[in-house]
Amino acid sequence: MIKNITNVKGITCWGAHCGVKSMRRDLAIIFSRVPASAAAVFTQNQVVAEPVKLTKRHIDNGKAQAIVVNAGNANAATGEQGMEGARAMAQTLAEELDIDTELVLVASTGVIGEPFPTRDIVNGIRKNVKKLSNKSTAGTFVANAILTTDTFAKEGFLEFQVDGREINMGAVAKGSGMIHPNMATMLAFIVTDIAIDPGLLKKTVKEAVDKSFNMITVDGDTSTNDMVIVLANGLAQNDILETEKDVDYQVFKENIEKMMLHLAQQIVSDGEGASKYIEYEIINAPSEKYARKMIRKISDSTLVKTAMFGRDPNWGRIISAAGNAGVPYSYEKTDLYLGSEARCVQVLNKGVPVKYDRSHMKKLLRESHLKVQLDLNNGKAKAKGWGTDLTTDYVLFNSVYTT
Repeated sequence: MIKNITNVKGITCWGAHCGVKSMRRDLAIIFSRVPASAAAVFTQNQVVAEPVKLTKRHIDNGKAQAIVVNAGNANAATGEQGMEGARAMAQTLAEELDIDTELVLVASTGVIGEPFPTRDIVNGIRKNVKKLSNKSTAGTFVANAILTTDTFAKEGFLEFQVDGREINMGAVAKGSGMIHPNMATMLAFIVTDIAIDPGLLKKTVKEAVDKSFNMITVDGDTSTNDMVIVLANGLAQNDILETEKDVDYQVFKENIEKMMLHLAQQIVSDGEGASKYIEYEIINAPSEKYARKMIRKISDSTLVKTAMFGRDPNWGRIISAAGNAGVPYSYEKTDLYLGSEARCVQVLNKGVPVKYDRSHMKKLLRESHLKVQLDLNNGKAKAKGWGTDLTTDYVLFNSVYTT
């Protein structure tokens, strides 16, 4: 049987339908038997959803014990009515679980600006909290209950050793459209039974997000609701990780980065209307930060996305986007490679165009997994990012999203 978040010690959960969406699960609850170290990153959009505002306050002390999520309504741009709804979600779950309200984190996803259906969700919490379970089906229900336009549920599970103890890490995520995280309609929830200091967890989560979720894009829009939450309840009973110098800290860091990257890549592969999954790699850059900034600019370029959709090897668009990244750049030093995941062809050598078989390139660009690599020949740093093409299906789907 495939393992999921229910295989993390002390974690129970449930996903159910409470009436916000038609005939689909739309309410998820994740509960830790004991309070956990908690860390999160949130959207940098200036329009912030009400649950994001509330969860920021609740997680400020680095502790949490439960997460409740609704799908079908973003509870964004809803004013005081929406904030009252977010508070009601937290208070109701806290009462049902007999824990402090501040230990409950709240998330929402769905349509922006619609009145928040507080009564349906509160009733759903009261009805379903008694069904919390550590059976794998419950984890699957949660993964499906947080989806909106996604075509498949996104999950992950890892096992590794720290301090001679078995550590379990499980995760669920959602995201398909409005994907250009900048954490600072993407959500990710990761639970683990490792014991770790809240401050160290917060630092680790931010760094891992920068290498994973912050390096993906589907349509260039940062959601009002973006949120990544990590709970670490310590039930593995390892010696608590307190500093980056602790012997096994790197093991934990590598695994949480691996988990986030796995989830981020699933989100890109499910991009709304997308027909191409594109990996962008920059090597020999002045710094990793420099390389990341350039990748985000290239991967977010509408002209690059549409060229990939049309199987057009118009590499000038890639170089142009690189030049617009807001960092010093000399294309005269650049080697550029373009093609499929299995085979890339050099199209630029130290800024000089390279002759290539255009028909062969068109065949490579028919593949569903493409790759763009820039060798800047200007340092030793490197970075990767992931994106999609921009298709007519994406335009049609989002032109009638609420109608």
